[in-house]
Amino acid sequence: MTETTKAHLALIISGLLFGANYWIAKGLMPDHLQPMQIIFIRGLVSLILFWLVAFAKDNQPIAGKDHLLLALGGLTGIAVNQTFFFIGLSLTSPVDTALIHSASPIVVLLFSAWLAGEKTGRSKISGIGLGALGAVLLVFQGNFNSTGGNHLLGNTLIFLNIISYSLYLVIIKPLMAKYSAVTLMKWVFLYGFLFVLPFCLPSASKINFNSFTTYTWLSMFYIVMGTTFITYLLTSFSLKTVSAGIAGYYIYMQPVIAALIGIVIFGESLTIIKLTAATMVFTGVFLVNRNPSFKKGA
Repeated sequence: MTETTKAHLALIISGLLFGANYWIAKGLMPDHLQPMQIIFIRGLVSLILFWLVAFAKDNQPIAGKDHLLLALGGLTGIAVNQTFFFIGLSLTSPVDTALIHSASPIVVLLFSAWLAGEKTGRSKISGIGLGALGAVLLVFQGNFNSTGGNHLLGNTLIFLNIISYSLYLVIIKPLMAKYSAVTLMKWVFLYGFLFVLPFCLPSASKINFNSFTTYTWLSMFYIVMGTTFITYLLTSFSLKTVSAGIAGYYIYMQPVIAALIGIVIFGESLTIIKLTAATMVFTGVFLVNRNPSFKKGA
């Protein structure tokens, strides 16, 4: 097996783990854990794991001026991002969440053009417009209902979640050339956890670990290890061989996997409007990322 094949296999496994995560995280709320309780456990355990790895393999010092960017990265990439994701997911469906997430590359490009001065041609502008329209259409497929659910609010929070995470990617990008991934992650998770901690403490103080079922423990293990620690390692491994553009395309596995799980296991249906909106998003993303240079890393 070649290194390129191993890299693509790592990205496929990562996409599968993320795709299933929408349903696993949704299954925990609210009967087993509240959103802020999941964020607390995930943040704390992930923080410990990344610092242990950094302590064992990486003692790279950080320049004082770069701590501001790391703090902003922790705020946008961990605190705001995770809060909106888990609260939003608790209110809407995993399929809606995954479909809205597919618009993330378009939002990243918008922030890159605005903050980093990245050039945009006609193809990218057309893709942004089409993808944005599809994402908005997906958001407004949510609805209010009498049972207390609020899918519109949930979809809106998920959309804000990808905006926050996309901003994080643009903020943290300049630091990637200066520091190792492990060094960046340990500080981003530290700042992010400190930002979100005051909001988590009221719920975290009520966590009763004695009441955890086998399902609860396995689900939290999957969320912490599967979709945080392992996927990070797999993505880092793949980027040694393939380009970031190639790696980015694997995000589109997530809505497909989430939709298949929903249809096959949970009996969820996809409406014509959702399929149309998703097609608009995917077409927009294709136009945005249409770059022959990506093929060089395949």
